[in-house]
Order: sequence, then C-alpha cells, then structure tokens
Amino acid sequence: MSMINVSNLTFAYDGSYDNIFENVSFQLDSDWKLGFTGRNGRGKTTFLNLLLGKYEYSGTISAQVDFEYFPFPVENKDSMTLDVISDVYPDYQHWELVRELNLLKVSEDVLYRPFDSLSNGEQTKVMLAALFMKENQFLLIDEPTNHLDMHARKLVSSYLSKKSGFILVSHDRSFLDHSVDHILSINKTNIEIQKGNFSAWWENKKRQDQYELASNEKLQKDIKRLSDSAKRTGGWSHEVEKSKNGTRNSGSKVDKGYIGHKAAKMMKRSKNIEQRQQSAIQEKSKLLKNIESSERLQIHQLEYHKNEIVQLENVSIAYGSNIVCKDIYLTVEKGDRIALYGKNGSGKSSILKLICGEDIDYTGHLRKDPQVKISYVSQDTSGLAGGLSEYAMSQGIDESLFKSILRKLDFSRLQLDKDISTFSAGQKKKVLIAKSLSEEAHLHVWDEPLNFVDVISRMQIEDLLLEHSPTLLFVEHDSEFCSNIATSIIEL
Repeated sequence: MSMINVSNLTFAYDGSYDNIFENVSFQLDSDWKLGFTGRNGRGKTTFLNLLLGKYEYSGTISAQVDFEYFPFPVENKDSMTLDVISDVYPDYQHWELVRELNLLKVSEDVLYRPFDSLSNGEQTKVMLAALFMKENQFLLIDEPTNHLDMHARKLVSSYLSKKSGFILVSHDRSFLDHSVDHILSINKTNIEIQKGNFSAWWENKKRQDQYELASNEKLQKDIKRLSDSAKRTGGWSHEVEKSKNGTRNSGSKVDKGYIGHKAAKMMKRSKNIEQRQQSAIQEKSKLLKNIESSERLQIHQLEYHKNEIVQLENVSIAYGSNIVCKDIYLTVEKGDRIALYGKNGSGKSSILKLICGEDIDYTGHLRKDPQVKISYVSQDTSGLAGGLSEYAMSQGIDESLFKSILRKLDFSRLQLDKDISTFSAGQKKKVLIAKSLSEEAHLHVWDEPLNFVDVISRMQIEDLLLEHSPTLLFVEHDSEFCSNIATSIIEL
C-alpha cells in the first residue's frame, strides 16, 4: 500500500481563460478501487493525463507507483493479438495471460487472430487482461464499457471487483456499483472522495442537496436582509457625509468640527458593517454552489394518424456471406419504448439503420409509411466539427431551442461559442441528443445514446422519457437506464 498525493494542483489548457483545476489537494490509496465520476467537461480525462505527466501544471503529484492508461493505443490493428499484447507488456508470462483471459471468459484462440478481427468487447477484455498482469502499476481505466453489451459489462465488472489499484471512469451506475469501493467525484466547486460504491455516494449527495435546498429559502431571506441592510447603511452614511460641510449649528458659520468628525466615524463604521455584510452574503451564497443543475428537458413528437408506425416481418440482414441477424419480427406502435438487446455483432445497429432508411441489403418485409419522420442518434460522433450555430442551420433545427437544451445538459455559455471538435466525447454525444430533441419526428431511434454521457444527464433523459412517453426504439447497454425506460425488450 502506498499513497498518491495531489497538492495544490492548478491546470488550464493553453489559450483558455478558465482553470480546469485550481489549488486542488487530496490523497488516494494505491490499493483502492476508485470510481471516477462528474459531469461531462469537468476534467476527468484531463486529470488522468496529468497523472500520466502529459501536461505541465502547477502544484505537485507524488506517487510510488507507475501509472498505466487504458485503453492503450494499438498502432497496427492488423497485427496478431499476441503481438499487440507483447508491445504493451513485453515481459508477460503466457500462463498468466491465459489465466486472466479465462477470468474474462475469453477463449485463448483470440490470441492467434488479427486484433482488428476481434469484436469491441473482445478487444476491451484482451487489453484489460494485458494491463492487470503488470506489477506495481496503478491503472487509469477510461470508459471501458463503451460498446460492451450487457453480458460483457457484467463479466468485466465482476473481473474488476476482484482487482485493486485503479481509477475507473464510467457513467454506468450498475457497473460502478459492482466494481469499486471508493468514489472520486469532480463537483461544481471541489473534488471529494467517499468510501463506498456509486449508489452510496449518490444517496449521500442527494441528502446533502436536499439539506441545501431545504435551507435555500431561509438563506435567500438572509441574503436579501443583509443586502437591504448594506444598502441602507451605505445610503445613510453617504447622506451624513454630504451634510457635514453644510451644517450651521451656531447660526451664520458652517460647523466643520463635531459634525464633521462624527460623520467621518459614521462613514468608517458603515463601511466596516458593509464589508462584514458582503462577506456574510458571499459565505451564505457558497452553500448553494455545489448543487448540480438538472433542469427538465422536453420533447414534442408529431402525431401520427395510425397506431402502427413501423413493422419488420421475417427480416434478415447479411453483409456478404456473414448473416448478422435473421427472422426478425418487430412492430413499433405509438407510445412504445422498445429496447433492442443482444451481444456485440448481433445486428442491433443494422436494424436501426434499416428502419432509418439507409441502403442495407435485407430479406423479408419492412413496412413503413414514407411520411413517417424519424429522428436518429448515431453511435458515431467523429464527424462533428464547426460552430453550434452552423450545425443547427445545417440540420434544419431551431438554434435557440437547440442551445437551450444544451444549456440544460450542463453546457456553459462559453462552451456554446467553441468549436464542436474541441468538445469532450460526452459533450459531443449531448450535441446529437439535443439535435434529436429539437427535431420534429413521429419516432425517435437512438443507437447507444448514452456512451460517455454523465450520470446526472442520463437521469435527466430518463425523467424526460418517463414524463413525455415518446415513441422510441433504442439500443443501450446501461442496464439501469433500460430497466427504468423500456416498455418492452427484444433480444436478438
């Protein structure tokens, strides 16, 4: 066991006016299983890069362990998987690698296949197996669940629960609950560490927020009273100051003695009172600054004249000789929120793309009125670039509504003026979600919409879907989200 000490850490990107971190100090135990959470854009990945020494910063980070980042870059994905592992960890023992793969329910055969022929889930598991063989390493595991199906997520979380010495960035509540024993959270005004899993941290945060909100009305009254008092005191001393050179206590002569002296004392006293009042106002205002905003979102779907919107009958999809799914029967009716389940590669995304009108070869019958308008959220955010105003115009959506939704999803006003290419992965996904919520549609089709999206925003989206009950067909591997939202589940 050793400690990782962070002291007075301050960091900002070149050309930025805002500090990502400012005088941050805390300690971590290198044996902890740390879940790392916080709203998108708060600096989680940045902090991992600071631990890795990628950026210059002020303050100190001291540790007696080496840091290793996941996922590691694979320069040549055509290489055999065994060679990829050798590049990451040249001194590995084969029997240890096989042991780790067995724990992850991965066949040894994958080692003798090209790395890019492995599914996303297999690639993730192989990389984790390679990293956990290293000794005296503190692992920085950044979003390992993206593109993992539910079964794979359960396997990986069970695997991590038996390990120690890592920081895990994830927004999947169930995954965190089964993997970690401490939570490191980046809040609005501070960074804090708490023992326990995500659910324990969230319950504690809700209690803190409820206490602050319950005190809010009293605090606001106190602030208003102090502000009014400060104004009255300042106004009173100002009036006395104006009159001190014009008072004629003895008749014809202006009195500059006693009254002038007293007015000066009054002015000094009033300024001291005003300073104390302003300090009190600022102190009381601080109590309200760590509550995360999660304003209600809205969605307004177009009314469709039929109950049945889309129907697939005996549909099969193949790419060349590779059949990805076969004999699919699916009917989407108004008010349905249907979740497609299935392992990676089972054809979930292909079905969504087919329904959205993409040119995909299939057999069977697809019944969809050409008048049906569909709003689609893709997995892929790689093409997003340019300003938000230009993006809204290119998508034919209302710019003010679009930006209003982003504000509710925790975008600052400064963020709205930046190029989309500079956004974090979670912020880019929010752009696609905000675009979808701004579109007029009969049906919303979302393909893994929550990848990289923070927990609080996930809860906002859950509340939106439960309140407005739109017609939705979606693929999502966050088990908590699916169990809360789906009216029916189709497993491929």
